[in-house]
Amino acid sequence: MVSRLSAAAGLTLAGFALTAFAQQDPAPAAAPAAPPPAWKQGMSESQAQSPLHPFAPHMTGRAAAELPIDKLKVPAGFKVEVWAEGIPEARSLALGDKGTVFVSNRLQSSVYAVVDANGKREVKTLLKGLNSPNGIVFSKGSLYVAERNRIVRYDDIESKLDNPPQPAVVVDNLDPNKQPGHFWKYLAMGPDGKLYFNIGSPQNITMPTYMEAVIMRVDPKTGVLEKVADGVRNSVGMDFHPVTKQLWFTEHARDWISDDMPSDELNVVTKTGQHFGFPFCFQGDFPDPQYGKNRSCKEFTPPAMNLGAHVAPLGVRFYTGGMFPAAYKNTMLIAQHGSWNRSVKQGYDVVRVSTGKDGKLVKEPFLQGFLTDERADPPMWGRPVDILQMRDGSVLVSDDYNGILYRVSYKK
Repeated sequence: MVSRLSAAAGLTLAGFALTAFAQQDPAPAAAPAAPPPAWKQGMSESQAQSPLHPFAPHMTGRAAAELPIDKLKVPAGFKVEVWAEGIPEARSLALGDKGTVFVSNRLQSSVYAVVDANGKREVKTLLKGLNSPNGIVFSKGSLYVAERNRIVRYDDIESKLDNPPQPAVVVDNLDPNKQPGHFWKYLAMGPDGKLYFNIGSPQNITMPTYMEAVIMRVDPKTGVLEKVADGVRNSVGMDFHPVTKQLWFTEHARDWISDDMPSDELNVVTKTGQHFGFPFCFQGDFPDPQYGKNRSCKEFTPPAMNLGAHVAPLGVRFYTGGMFPAAYKNTMLIAQHGSWNRSVKQGYDVVRVSTGKDGKLVKEPFLQGFLTDERADPPMWGRPVDILQMRDGSVLVSDDYNGILYRVSYKK
């Protein structure tokens, strides 16, 4: 009897011990590995140790006196000079009715105003604390600013540069998923009075949602959104042809394929709802290795022109002024920010795109000299971003790497 009780007691104690052990806190699970940054997404295993990386701007800018401005080259008869400096990360440009040049700053959440006062050019910090305010448009006395998540409007802004008003919200909730990449927006006013803007892909290469990898437009009076184009990986430059009124835009192709594939694009919207290929097809004839399987590039609208691999085309503007030679009328100037996802770098310039005698688009140099060593890290001393035509027919070019605006003029 005693031995049976002892055995039972032993089993009971063992049961308590097992229960107690089971109730102890389990060993903490290993934390999941952090996802790669958006720019690294899509790398193959063989590319995991690649030294290629994006180039950050000088956040406080650099003085023009420190830079080799004399290395800049423009075609015969043209002149390039520094128009304004001290504008950290100068990005998109807009011109006010009274001559104010507005400049956005994507990373430091500011918008600047450049004015001429008492014979001097002055840079004012106009707006602060915004959420990646990349795109800007001036129209009918108001400044529109495209932030990461919304578009806002500042009325009668040129009369209130020292005390800007509270913004009116045009449209909100443009980034509900808080996408990790390509969330900055370019902004253009269409001939229909609507604001056109991009929403990029959240990753280098991925299947986008309905509100990603698109070009949208919004009626500033009603806030009603419409989709204009699909399959646009990331566009940070667009303009309307002065005659046809068609929307032209630059587009960045994906990274981590090769030095020479795929090409960045220049596209034109000929009808609402066109699909330009992302993520299935690039450059009109290159199926994506992952998403292009069982798809045909013939399904999608091909580019109007392939601009080159990783040149990073940004601002595009049609020239309509009277200062430049007649051949420049209604042709495009495109700011190419320059490659990082390429062992031999290219871009870092402004090019002119016109229509040749055979009806095909032709690309030629316009502003060069920022690229110093194609294999260095970094390979350049400046990076063009946007283009703005001034009232006198000259153009300004922004450089976010140094925080400088250059002026290009022409004299016979």
